[in-house]
Amino acid sequence: MLGKVRSWVEIWRGATLLFLFCHLGYVRGQIRYPVPEESQEGTFVGNVAQDFLLDTESLSARRLQVAGEVNQRHFRVDLDSGALLIKNPIDREALCGLSASCIVPLEFVTEGPLEMYRAEVEIVDVNDHAPRFPRQQLDLEIGEAAPPGQRFPLEKAQDADVGSNSISSYRLSSNEHFALDVKKRSDGSLVPELLLEKPLDREKQSDYRLVLTAVDGGNPPRSGTAELRVSVLDVNDNAPAFQQSSYRISVLESAPAGMVLIQLNASDPDLGPSGNVTFSFSGHTPERVRNLFSLHPTTGKLTLQGPLDFESENYYEFDVRARDGGSPAMEQHCSLRVDLLDVNDNAPHITVTSELGTLPESAEPGTVVALISVQDPDSGSNGDVSLRIPDHLPFALKSAFRNQFSLVTAGPLDREAKASYDIMVTASDAGNPPLSTHRTVFLNISDVNDNPPSFFQRSHEVFVPENNRPGDLLCSLAASDPDSGLNALISYSLLEPRNRDVSASSFISLNPQTGAVHATRSFDYEQTQTLQFEVQARDRGNPPLSSTVTVRLFVLDLNDNAPAVLRPRARPGSLCPQALPPSVGAGHLVTKVTAVDLDSGYNAWVSYQLLEAPDPSLFAVSRYAGEVRTAVPIPADLPPQKLVIVVKDSGSPPLSTSVTLLVSLEEDTHPIVPDLRESSAPREGESRLTLYLAVSLVAICFVSFGSFVALLSKCLRGAACGVTCFPAGTCACLTRSRRREGLPPSNGILRIQLGSDDPIKFVDVGGHSHGCTPLASAPTRSDSFMMVKSPSAPMAGEPVRPSCPPSDLLYGLEQAPPNTDWRFSQAQRPGTSGSQNGDETGTWPNNQFDTEMLQAMILASASEAADGSSTLGGGAGTMGLSARYGPQFTLQHVPDYRQNVYIPGSNATLTNAAGKRDGKAPAGGNGNKKKSGKKEKK
Repeated sequence: MLGKVRSWVEIWRGATLLFLFCHLGYVRGQIRYPVPEESQEGTFVGNVAQDFLLDTESLSARRLQVAGEVNQRHFRVDLDSGALLIKNPIDREALCGLSASCIVPLEFVTEGPLEMYRAEVEIVDVNDHAPRFPRQQLDLEIGEAAPPGQRFPLEKAQDADVGSNSISSYRLSSNEHFALDVKKRSDGSLVPELLLEKPLDREKQSDYRLVLTAVDGGNPPRSGTAELRVSVLDVNDNAPAFQQSSYRISVLESAPAGMVLIQLNASDPDLGPSGNVTFSFSGHTPERVRNLFSLHPTTGKLTLQGPLDFESENYYEFDVRARDGGSPAMEQHCSLRVDLLDVNDNAPHITVTSELGTLPESAEPGTVVALISVQDPDSGSNGDVSLRIPDHLPFALKSAFRNQFSLVTAGPLDREAKASYDIMVTASDAGNPPLSTHRTVFLNISDVNDNPPSFFQRSHEVFVPENNRPGDLLCSLAASDPDSGLNALISYSLLEPRNRDVSASSFISLNPQTGAVHATRSFDYEQTQTLQFEVQARDRGNPPLSSTVTVRLFVLDLNDNAPAVLRPRARPGSLCPQALPPSVGAGHLVTKVTAVDLDSGYNAWVSYQLLEAPDPSLFAVSRYAGEVRTAVPIPADLPPQKLVIVVKDSGSPPLSTSVTLLVSLEEDTHPIVPDLRESSAPREGESRLTLYLAVSLVAICFVSFGSFVALLSKCLRGAACGVTCFPAGTCACLTRSRRREGLPPSNGILRIQLGSDDPIKFVDVGGHSHGCTPLASAPTRSDSFMMVKSPSAPMAGEPVRPSCPPSDLLYGLEQAPPNTDWRFSQAQRPGTSGSQNGDETGTWPNNQFDTEMLQAMILASASEAADGSSTLGGGAGTMGLSARYGPQFTLQHVPDYRQNVYIPGSNATLTNAAGKRDGKAPAGGNGNKKKSGKKEKK
């Protein structure tokens, strides 16, 4: 029997599912799956992946799941097929009670991106409960005087099933006096009533035993029975009567306990006990009503004795009985309905279904941060809920369904400005007064490498004295990165320029973690004046970002080099013989001491002083020019004079060197030049050498003139390169680009040293090294000169470029690197040449053009002196020092070079414009001096 019942249940379930599936498409805008109650675990409900158009292959990755703890206890999703399955059997009566329909709303959530889907599951009732009476025996007393047609309500049976499975009919066992009438109430329930069809006669039969059967509408139907026992009483011919057969009242759900809801009145015209009316609940009144309300038996007052909840049940309907005290007692029934009025007593409830917790700052606007649902069990406007967040946040709320919202980004995020957000979500209903609920969504912003490291300065200038110790800290370069983690971890590296021959790493070392720059070796100002390099700060982001800073390092000169005497040339500790013609007058030039100092500025400014002499009154030494002249007429019997001349620079402390001259009178009127070589060449062929010299000078003049014309035309075509052609046959390309770049002019010049007592002694190609070559023969009128190239190589960091327009390349000469030290004080920058008087005071070249013009004048004088007929006028100062240090020394400290030029084979000498022979410069006009600007840097 039990097996047949189960088979019928399964057949009914299948038919119900088929019917619901066939009519599922008629559910407008909502997916609903029917499933019978008490279905076993694993029962198929529906394919949500197919209905939601989801790719079944990505269900596991997107983690499709049922939202909500209550729903997760009953349902689950198969991620392989996308099917919705029963997880635990569902008891419809426990879940929905006596409700006519049992709809379970389901929410499904997927990730990547976050999405929400909604569906409904209808729990279909199964006839698994039989009707049941409250008591197995029902007692009823009826007076024998009761007229036919009188009705007597009976207790109704209870069935936990609903719909068609609930009670559908009542049956009464057959008898001749009573019939059964079923009354249908407004809620659809059936109430059985016993109908008296024939008068009773207590004397014939005092009681009746009947069987009352309740049958439900299930398939197969179930039934329940109770024994009805009717007792016949004596006559009480008036029953209590209510004023109306039904009552309906309304009460707020917030009504307090003890409140009187209504007072019922019933009248009975009988006297004595038959007229005393008592009130009570009908026998079929549910227990929950008896617990919630109390009815006074004599006054008929209905009092509230428990809390009301509109959200649980919005009305109550029951019967009240009025019974007199007669024998037999007579009674009357009325219907009472209590409607509850909703009060805004429930605040909205916020549920965050899914939240990210962490979001990268590069997230696009519209990215879903969290899915939020809100519920309010109140009805009407009390249940209308609105959601809001603060206005100043870069987030917004979007409504997906009713009471379903998505929290999304509404603008760009910047972790450096704000690293986390506490988003206060406020839900408010439309009640009066409105109720609100707050929920905070915490969101951390993860860092993205969107900020490169930045230095505090775009360029740094570092000044370091030369002769520093290796390992000294030069500077510390610090960069900052507002990012975090690896994106803010900075490493430093040295960038090597590709167009430099010398690597900066050979001079400095860089700490990659701290950015500290240390010296790897001692700097020598005479070799390196400036050093420029770039440091890159790079973070460890993906991809990494970087920035650079330019560091200019300037080496400060120290007085670490003593002056070196170039001429007269002598071995250490030996004397330099100098011959004087007999009977010379005062002011005669004995010789000229020339010295250089490898330092710069004041440290290289040399002065000359007569330190020791047998008779100091006979000779005078020019302080800055180094000229040794007779102070008084020299007697013919003067013995040899030993003169010690000290050369001292202007450094602090000053350094000095000395040279010893042996001055003696000779009978020969020709000047005597000491042989500074270790051995002398044979004197044969000296007259032929003079001829060769004259021919060479003439050839040089012609070649120089032709080169000058060619280079001049070339320079006129290219404005970037200025070419100067000297009469001596040497042409130099003197670019002005270095001046525009803020660099000092090149000092790669040709200097010819002349003397009144010697022929041309040596030629110096100026640079950082100086080559001086004495004559290879004894001093005669046929002596010649030679040009010696400087043996120096370009200094580190200053390459020699191969072409004229972009570089400072000397044509016809090997150029040494230019002297880049132009850092001297204002006191070291007097006005232009010729702006001051006197041979003990001088001026500095005002610019590169002055220096180039003086160099051209020197070479022109040497070329014209070969003809013995030229004079050169103008100019108060000459390049008395080496060309490398020319720009840092005064020009007027040295007398006019034309007084020192001696032409072999001729008595002609060069004179100045005033025709003076003593070498004193004419008084120059006080020209305007340009004030020096700030220090120029390479």
